[in-house]
Amino acid sequence: MARGGRGRWGRCGRGALLACAAWTAGCVLAAALLLRAHPGVLSERCTDEKSRRILAALCQEFEGGALVGDLCEDLCVAGTLRYRRCLYYERGKKVLQADWRGRPVILKSKEEAFSSFEPLSLAEDAADGGQDFPEAELLLLVAGEVRSALGLELPNGSLGPLWPGGRGGRGRGRLASLWALVQQGEFVMLSLLQDLSRHAPPLLGSCGHFYAVEYLAAGSPRHRTLFPLHGAAGAPRGGRHQAKAISDMALSFLDLVRHFDDDFSHRLHLCDVKPENFAIRSDFTVVAIDVDMAFFEPKMREILEQNCTGDEDCNFFDCFSKCDLHIHRCGAERVNSNLQVICDKIFRHWFSSSLRTSAVPVQLQLQLRDAVQECADPRGTAGSPPRAAPDVFWKLQRLLQATQRELQEAEK
Repeated sequence: MARGGRGRWGRCGRGALLACAAWTAGCVLAAALLLRAHPGVLSERCTDEKSRRILAALCQEFEGGALVGDLCEDLCVAGTLRYRRCLYYERGKKVLQADWRGRPVILKSKEEAFSSFEPLSLAEDAADGGQDFPEAELLLLVAGEVRSALGLELPNGSLGPLWPGGRGGRGRGRLASLWALVQQGEFVMLSLLQDLSRHAPPLLGSCGHFYAVEYLAAGSPRHRTLFPLHGAAGAPRGGRHQAKAISDMALSFLDLVRHFDDDFSHRLHLCDVKPENFAIRSDFTVVAIDVDMAFFEPKMREILEQNCTGDEDCNFFDCFSKCDLHIHRCGAERVNSNLQVICDKIFRHWFSSSLRTSAVPVQLQLQLRDAVQECADPRGTAGSPPRAAPDVFWKLQRLLQATQRELQEAEK
């Protein structure tokens, strides 16, 4: 009897243990899926109190001569660069909104504290004042950091925009500030794109490890049109106007794709495509406001070429390669494209259903929907290669231009 009782309790105990294990596994899986879909859920809480404290520490180090920048006087002395609100903290990155002489701007840094960046190792005479530090050696160090960040060899003349406040004296604070900035891939990328791309925000200045860009309202999946349009020229006032805005934005996305594919010495790959990483100017020009995950072709190949046991090991966010199972190595060439991911992550939202206007013929809307589907998922079409065919770009452009003509005719 006692033995039977122990058996029943043993069976119940094992059943409870299995149920507990199943419940735990389910929780772990749910948490993993949540983190995959929303990687920012464990990000540090973004607060005004902490943001003000971060900027106060920045100014304290500026006053002590540890760092410099052309925005430090405005932020720390004149008060013409004023903190407004915290936008987000994510994996150490701090993004704050401020007003600069009446103009909204964004302050960014990959790290909270200046001391978090690897210090520049200086010769003893340079550490005492920096004036005798050889410029050739400094350029070599900076070029090495740029090569590491971008995978590019740049001529010395193209490194000028990296200097905080422009080329000039090379005191300890200026050297340390420069070194903190060049350790931030996005800053280096924006410096390189300065005056070269209408689809990237211009750098406005820096103070220590923080750099400023123009404020543009980021997109969000919560918007029906993905991007806030209240500040845009001819802002939507109904179905036809909204359709016009969407076609304008879509054509600008196509221009961005062509520009990043063709207008530089190497193709520029976007590996994190989502509405939050883009903004729309008042003339509907698309701007890539977060380029932390943008890479030129040489760096992209370096990132993709890794060991693998299957194709899933060759996925780097939105940039995919394929696994060669003979050598268990990912191919260095990306097999999808910027256009394909934009069709999938942006255009599907706009064109998978009706444009909510009778001004555009139903047949044209169906053709546009099918072209977006073909672009986003070329494997869904028989005999198509994994990458979106080049002619789908021109098909989309032609259909969007036809949509615009129909909308313009309806306004007459």
